[in-house]
Amino acid sequence: MRSPKIFESEYRFCKILWENEPIKSGDLARLCAEQLGWKTTTTYTVIKRLSDRGVIKNEHTVVSSLVSRQEAEAAEIEELIEKRFDSSVPGFLAAFTKNRRLNAKEIAELQQMIDRFRKEHCDA
Repeated sequence: MRSPKIFESEYRFCKILWENEPIKSGDLARLCAEQLGWKTTTTYTVIKRLSDRGVIKNEHTVVSSLVSRQEAEAAEIEELIEKRFDSSVPGFLAAFTKNRRLNAKEIAELQQMIDRFRKEHCDA
């Protein structure tokens, strides 16, 4: 199942939630006012909208996430690769590294990911 879409302003809200959850909606509204400059009504509108889409839950004024930060980030990257690179991960990596040099540690981490993926998905 695909994670629900989280738009940019909602993502900034979710970052606050992920760092503080579970949290009472009033405390979340206060943090959003401090960090995002939002009015309380804006925060409650976003809570309702994200609750309706299954991104968060609000039970008895306590807000918590149903979609983790990792799931949201993975869905965003997947959408980017689909839209801009015709679902080609090598195409994405080529574009990503074209003007950015990877250091030895980053290359080793990528190789470990590839090796782990190969072992989990290709060895049978």
